[in-house]
Amino acid sequence: MIPSSGSKTIIQSKAYRLIQPHQIVESAIAHEVEEGQVVVEPSLGSICHADLRYYSGNRRPEALARKLPMALIHEGIGKIVSSGVPELQTGQRVVVVPNIPGYLTDGIPPDQCCPACRSGHGENYCHRGRFLGSGVDGLAQSRLVVPAPCAIPVPDEVPDGIAVLTELCSVSYQALAAVADKLAASKVAVFGDGPVGFLAAAVLHHVYGVERERLLVFGAIPEKLAQFDFATVSLVQDYDFSSGPRFDIAVECTGGRFSESAINQAIAVLRPGGQLILMGVTEDRVPINTRDVLEKGIKMRGSSRSSRTDFVPVLQAMKDAGCQRTLGRLLPERRTVIDSAEDFDAAMREAEAHRSWAKVLLDFRW
Repeated sequence: MIPSSGSKTIIQSKAYRLIQPHQIVESAIAHEVEEGQVVVEPSLGSICHADLRYYSGNRRPEALARKLPMALIHEGIGKIVSSGVPELQTGQRVVVVPNIPGYLTDGIPPDQCCPACRSGHGENYCHRGRFLGSGVDGLAQSRLVVPAPCAIPVPDEVPDGIAVLTELCSVSYQALAAVADKLAASKVAVFGDGPVGFLAAAVLHHVYGVERERLLVFGAIPEKLAQFDFATVSLVQDYDFSSGPRFDIAVECTGGRFSESAINQAIAVLRPGGQLILMGVTEDRVPINTRDVLEKGIKMRGSSRSSRTDFVPVLQAMKDAGCQRTLGRLLPERRTVIDSAEDFDAAMREAEAHRSWAKVLLDFRW
């Protein structure tokens, strides 16, 4: 850590940066540490499909040109190595919040930040916000500087492997918060048997209390659906979408090339006045059955990120042993040790080639 003039300090960080698709190099980055910020050493990260879209070049060329070079990874935990705030101590485990609103970066009140912050629409829509691993360097670096409110302490009862799933769970929590007042009595359908669908269903059950009898998960692979023992399940290829039971809320978690079928199947099973939450990400435009949307008066809402306030209730739920057992099904048998850019590149290539049910956990050794 190198002192500089004024109240700022300069620290050096070793970063594994993607400079173009399928090419990661080690780089040195200098960070300024300002008042109200903390320095975190990332210890455990998780590869997201968003990381793989950058790594594989499956983003629009103009987006890649604008955002690279960049250190990937936005799902992760670490330990505090330097803190100027009393609520965070050196050595403390924290989950990193990757969504950083502009008012925290600049140290100003929200009503002085941007129209979205002034109107209270939420940090997801801040015009001046930054998102780690998407335009700014993420957790694949030895020293990460973030505003103190974006480092959330991990309860002692929550092990590292569960805590690293907090960000992804918080995205589901954020998406479902819009219908939280309806979840106590609603029937809910989740489309998608991958990690996003699994965690959305887990949050519905463990955080929002939706019982198995009111929660149906649609998927295409029996082995994956077998993991959802806290919900009822159905193979999409076997379900009669024209005359089957109807639902109050549907959550689409497929993304990619399956978005079209999942969204239209969700529209088919919703009751009049139902709500459709879109969480799957695709680079393509998706045709949907607007006639039924109009005739049923369906409300649609998209959500792909979360805010700081979503992390705390998720971490509290993770203290429960039953919740840990559920989430533990997404954890791999072993973690991938990363102590070089070559290790990180190899881990990304493996994740790209073999997209499995389990998450890929990166054990950073700096």
